Amino acid sequence: MTEILCYENSYLKEFDAIVTHVTETGIALDQTAFYPGGGGQPSDTGFIIWEDGSSSVQKLSRTGGLLIHKLDGEIPSIGTKVHGALDWDKRYQLMRTHTALHILCGVVWRDYGALVTGGNMTPLSARMDFELENMSSEFAEEMEKLINKEVEEAREIIVDTLPREDAFKIPDLIRLKINKLPPTIEEVRTVDIVGLDLQADGGTHVANTREVGPIQVVGHESKGRINKRLRIELSP
Repeated sequence: MTEILCYENSYLKEFDAIVTHVTETGIALDQTAFYPGGGGQPSDTGFIIWEDGSSSVQKLSRTGGLLIHKLDGEIPSIGTKVHGALDWDKRYQLMRTHTALHILCGVVWRDYGALVTGGNMTPLSARMDFELENMSSEFAEEMEKLINKEVEEAREIIVDTLPREDAFKIPDLIRLKINKLPPTIEEVRTVDIVGLDLQADGGTHVANTREVGPIQVVGHESKGRINKRLRIELSP
């Protein structure tokens, strides 16, 4: 099983590892700092380098119980010592974007008690859907003011891991309309924007809301009677 280092340290840009499995298109490693994808956040890209070669990492996927780094180029053999390097600019933009969505989610939950019905992100751009009956330009403008206020509050962000039983004693830890947490998971990773939002999450985040930078609400739309969408963008 691959140890996923970014769950403990989102700021890890490079790492060393050993190839444990090989497929036609990629490799599995004993440990990795590449985010595997999930929760609306895409997997990382970057490079794998070893003594006799290098290849770019196109994406990560789970196949047959293995976390495969899909490579575009040569594939090192089992047992090879490799060095991994993330496309850090892309990863950091995704960290800022993911935290921005949690800020938005926290404000909407605090002020309206609305659950999340969906979401997705790319670097510096994202959408989130909420269980809301009404949405207007005035609502979107107000949200932009409120979420940027939370950015300026410079709130600390703390990542923790709790036993499942303890985690589910926390009220409203799951903000999704449908709880997608697999029943087999024994430990739950939590992301706490201190004083604003605490929820279960597996993604990568910045350490302080100020790192997110200015957030623009660039669109709003109805996706159903009780399903409304907000779109956001971040500054480069």
